[in-house]
Amino acid sequence: MRHSAIPGSSGLVRPMRLLGDPVLHAPCEEITAFDGALAQLVEDLFATMYAAQGVGLAANQVGLPLRVFVYDCPDDEDRRHLGHVVNPRLVETGGVSVRGPEGCLSLPGLEAGTRRFDRAVVEGFDRTGEPVRVEGTGFFARCLQHETDHLDGTVYTDRLTGLRRVRALRAARRARWAGPAPVSQDRDPS
Repeated sequence: MRHSAIPGSSGLVRPMRLLGDPVLHAPCEEITAFDGALAQLVEDLFATMYAAQGVGLAANQVGLPLRVFVYDCPDDEDRRHLGHVVNPRLVETGGVSVRGPEGCLSLPGLEAGTRRFDRAVVEGFDRTGEPVRVEGTGFFARCLQHETDHLDGTVYTDRLTGLRRVRALRAARRARWAGPAPVSQDRDPS
């Protein structure tokens, strides 16, 4: 029997949307109802993220254009950060800008060197409507920026330029999971 205090233990694993799906490329809507449906969505997001072995997941990655994401992510000192943010806003970035490997559950098996700030602060609410402020450094800062980008309709490949972008989009088109329509809809600069 599952224990309800473990995030995702009462959630359902939802199908993942892949690169090119229109829901990944449009800004998400603010959440206005902090109710049981939102609590269940957060549970489903955790269950789906854990099933896919990810460290973060935004609602539009499971097809719902709503501003909420979950995370279970270490920072560079291997401290675990676990939680969720509803209606997140990236309010601060800083530190050095680092190009590091970045992947995405909506582009399974692929990653590319993506530039992100080493520090990030996100403000929003928890699933009951209480204000939250989440600060991260290193890998966790990358996660916060990545998930907030998702909710703004940005996939990490949109941040790539030049040859990195061309190579990443080519790899996505050739991936086993790629269908001809969704990936061909993505903007390719070549």
